[in-house]
Amino acid sequence: MSEPRMPIPAPEDTYKGWLFKWTNYIKGYQRRWFVLSNGLLSYYRTQAEMRHTCRGTINLATANIAVEDSCNFVISNGGTQTYHLKASSEVERQRWITALELAKAKASRMQLESDDSGDDSTPNAAGQSTGSRNSEVQSTLRTLGSKVEDLSTCNDLIAKHGSALQRSLSELEGVQLGGETSEKIRQVTERATLFRITSNAMINACRDFMTLAQTHSKRWQKALQSEREQRVRLEETLEQLAKQHNHLERAFRGATVLPSSQSNPAIDSKGPVPRKGDASDEDEENEFFDACEDVQEFITVPADPKYHRRSGSNVSGISNELGMDDGTTSLDEQSLASNPESPQSQELVPVRKRRTRIPDKPNYSLNLWSIMKNCIGKELSKIPMPVNFNEPLSMLQRLSEDLEYYELLDRAAKCQSSLEQMCYVAAFTVSSYSTTVHRTGKPFNPLLGETFELDRVQESGYRSLCEQVSHHPPAAAHHAISERGWTLRQEIALASKFRGKYLSIMPLGSIHCIFEKSTHHYTWKKVTTTVHNIIVGKLWIDQSGEIDVVNHKTGDRCHLKFAPYSYFSRDVARKVTGVVTDKDGKAHYVLSGTWDEKMEYSRVMQSSRGGENGADGRQKTVYQTLKAKELWKKTPLPEGAENMYYFSTLALTLNELEEGVAPTDSRKRPDQRLMEQGRWEEANTEKQRLEEKQRTVRREREREANRAASPSEEGKESADGAEEVEIASEPSETTYKTETLHGSHPPAYSMEGPYGAPVKSGHQDNYTPMWFERLVDPMTGEPTHIYKGGYWEAKEQGNWDSCPDIF
Repeated sequence: MSEPRMPIPAPEDTYKGWLFKWTNYIKGYQRRWFVLSNGLLSYYRTQAEMRHTCRGTINLATANIAVEDSCNFVISNGGTQTYHLKASSEVERQRWITALELAKAKASRMQLESDDSGDDSTPNAAGQSTGSRNSEVQSTLRTLGSKVEDLSTCNDLIAKHGSALQRSLSELEGVQLGGETSEKIRQVTERATLFRITSNAMINACRDFMTLAQTHSKRWQKALQSEREQRVRLEETLEQLAKQHNHLERAFRGATVLPSSQSNPAIDSKGPVPRKGDASDEDEENEFFDACEDVQEFITVPADPKYHRRSGSNVSGISNELGMDDGTTSLDEQSLASNPESPQSQELVPVRKRRTRIPDKPNYSLNLWSIMKNCIGKELSKIPMPVNFNEPLSMLQRLSEDLEYYELLDRAAKCQSSLEQMCYVAAFTVSSYSTTVHRTGKPFNPLLGETFELDRVQESGYRSLCEQVSHHPPAAAHHAISERGWTLRQEIALASKFRGKYLSIMPLGSIHCIFEKSTHHYTWKKVTTTVHNIIVGKLWIDQSGEIDVVNHKTGDRCHLKFAPYSYFSRDVARKVTGVVTDKDGKAHYVLSGTWDEKMEYSRVMQSSRGGENGADGRQKTVYQTLKAKELWKKTPLPEGAENMYYFSTLALTLNELEEGVAPTDSRKRPDQRLMEQGRWEEANTEKQRLEEKQRTVRREREREANRAASPSEEGKESADGAEEVEIASEPSETTYKTETLHGSHPPAYSMEGPYGAPVKSGHQDNYTPMWFERLVDPMTGEPTHIYKGGYWEAKEQGNWDSCPDIF
């Protein structure tokens, strides 16, 4: 899309537009917004930056403008600053050249006049006080005022005497030559003399005024130039301070949040990058990135003040802006309290006192390379790991930690607007990662059939159940229901790869959240988790990828982007951005924050195209938003968390022994309990025993499946070697294809039937879960395990006879 045509400005006009500026050999030419005003050429990364940050300024009075080719030109002021610029076309380049030459001529003329005025009068010294300057200006203004009054008086006299002279001349024309002639001539002579005297006075007054005005005009012009230069120096100083503040802020974040081993020695050892032209501000800020960095897809700028005035006193209340004046609660009024002392937290008085500490983590040394060197390229679930790499929680308990900030769903359930509800659901998806930032320990792989319950009905109004429904591949089903009107369910299978330097964990499966009152059904998936410095250095964790939260009832959508960590990025670490749109794609809210700290929302008042180009070459969307408000903030970790595996307050209670839980509950797992107590050697021995017991049970299960399948193998072999068996017992006459690959057992089943029909497990474990049933989800069409009921009833009755003995 070509730039709009702009007329060639007059010398005093301001000229603005996009140009491509050379930055460095890595980034090349980058699109920048240039502004030409008062003989100064300034540039910014975006139009929005004109409010606060100038990236560079060059004075055209002493600059040299040279044309390189049809689109390129260079502006240099003698070596200290050089801008290599490129226009989008030859016509656009010529417009800029003309505007720059006019501005340069005007700036040079002003500078010359300022220099010449130094010989006539001595300007104020640089250290003269503001009071003396004001006094001198007032005195000069009074003098000029008196001269103007003299000019006005002379003007009146000239008009009066001129009129009298005109009358005399008229009378002279009508008089006959005679005795009266001499008298009339004398009168005309007197009138002419008075007019001459008055005119001379007028001329002298004008001369005095012009002399005084010219003298002080030169002084004022020089003073103005001095003030302008001082302003430029102040702007440059402020810019440097802003850069230093930014660097210090990033260094502070890195020192307090990121592990110290994240410093990149390769950066310090690199030599200077060769550059074309001057050392611009972009080179000083290291404006180059590694390959994994993703650029923000949109830009936000403050909305026009008229939107604030229109919103009245409740400027950022979503309910008012959406026209909800029926007394419903707004998003501002429901902003999450960031501390546990909030009024709503005090209303929930726990029935029992939960523990706040666990035994400190012992400091045992381990030869990591001897264990890991033979594991490269293998599936993580098939690597035998000692408990030294673990934390004393199972994957089921880590899955239950998604409910750390359940209050977000409580508030979402009260929302009347689906878009408002989407903001809370999106914040909930981000909050589930906040507990992982320092959690470098690997959770225990649950045994097949292992469960974990989290009963917080009396404290928080919800109860949760997890079960390991498959072991190869590992998959866990989770179901949580709240008395406050929401249900959360998910089945998460992990695909993980160890690549030597880092470990990537890709969660598979969808998360569902259903609100009872509105019947809104939301789904989303998790992003990729990466554990860095597996072999050398201190472990650290990053989350990266994109999440689409979809409301299947209304079509609303929130697109969240987790930016991967980059050593060279200017953005804050662990940044998350998102846009909430309706079914028509119109943006209503912009979300921003970090997945380890907080999330904020901003109401979108207007959106337009016109920002700098994105990675795909398209212009970014610019959103005009109201002031950001806090949506969610992480609760600080308990005191001494660094010695307790960086567990949160909720995580510290997850492995606490409770009465009445199922015998398969993770709290009763012996190796995990021994590790929590600091008895790691015994925990390793117990872990090997449990894993061997599980393998024995699995082999026995496979033998039973083979014996059961042998006499019933009937049917006609299809062309691809698969057998088609008609399952007559299914009321929907669903057909299943049994595929035997190289004689492997058990068979894998694929469903061909209506949504909601039971699906034969395609897992290799040949295992039927105790509390979950495998169905096809009607929203996503994916086979998933859904809670079938019975657990809480069995707990109430204290009847666990049907539970297997897995420990």
